Amino acid sequence: MADDRPVPLDEYPVHQVPLSMRHVATGDRNAYDRCIFHVLDHEGRALLVAGLGVYPNVGVIDAYATLRTGDVLHAVRASDALGDDRMRLTVGPLRIEVEEPLRRLRLVCDDDQLSYDLVWTADFPALWEPHHVQRRGGRLTLEGRRFVQAGSVTGTVRAGGEEFRVTAGEWTGTRDRSWGVRPIPGEEGGRLAEEHPTEGFHWLWCPVRFEDRFLMVIVQEDADGYRSLNDATLVRPGHRDRQLGWPQAEITYRSGTRDPVRALVHLGDVRKPQELEAEILTSSPLAVGAGYPPADDWQHGTWRGPGWTDRRTYDLTQPHTLAAYGVTDHAARFRLDGRIGHGIFEHGSFGRHDPSGFTDFNSVAP
Repeated sequence: MADDRPVPLDEYPVHQVPLSMRHVATGDRNAYDRCIFHVLDHEGRALLVAGLGVYPNVGVIDAYATLRTGDVLHAVRASDALGDDRMRLTVGPLRIEVEEPLRRLRLVCDDDQLSYDLVWTADFPALWEPHHVQRRGGRLTLEGRRFVQAGSVTGTVRAGGEEFRVTAGEWTGTRDRSWGVRPIPGEEGGRLAEEHPTEGFHWLWCPVRFEDRFLMVIVQEDADGYRSLNDATLVRPGHRDRQLGWPQAEITYRSGTRDPVRALVHLGDVRKPQELEAEILTSSPLAVGAGYPPADDWQHGTWRGPGWTDRRTYDLTQPHTLAAYGVTDHAARFRLDGRIGHGIFEHGSFGRHDPSGFTDFNSVAP
């Protein structure tokens, strides 16, 4: 049968299991392989979030881009049937070109709603994030491997009658690559959720680029503060990566919400304790436009038929209820040891979280 024939990548000695490169080693429908890019200017005028994902066991490839300018979020999403050429990272008007692996990539969106042509160049080597595993009851729901990287971006972004000239000195780019098993719609609801309800979830993910160094902080905690994911690593070219222990974040929220305004993250290096200050510049909730749970208009990995493209404009002055139960990416200005840097303060806190004083899903900052 045609579906059993080799694909072009099978020519290369890159196989990990005795299968064609067309297939992954697991039959789990939630298998995924995707990326996310953040491009932000240093004054908080614009935040671009873009990504592309492959879901091999459901035969889907999709991509998205959102741009926040002021209180408007422009979004373009596209989905298609997954083809054989896994090196062709194109879905509708969105594409990613790997010009030099781990060093230089080109990001393109050719659409009337939102367009950009950007070259993303790494300033630091890619850094592995901790192996991420989650279970619900006795069932494995997430197992992922990721690396993160920070760099410079140049090019042009256009949307809503505005044009932004993206320059290396005034903009920062971060990116994350991940693959493994992660829930796509249809897996987390129903009886599984009823029998194993989530009391609370608290998440912090911060890639920060300084002129001469890169810092990555990750924290995931349960309702009682139990930490299931933890990392704080400082990367400096020419030096061994430096571990900064057990990060503790003091987050100041806007009254009546769980929207962060600023934060102070204590980094537990016993030789020289340090404090990372974060000032929020602008924000983009990933459940609005970008297809992350619990979005109700489109989520990653869902079949929308061949050649599907969707365009939306969201007014962020209006309440988006589901955004409060998802993760939000905040463009931020950071300070560390006298240095000023820029990056993403990704945060989600919903349900009970004892260390923050939140008692349930309705609890907010005073």
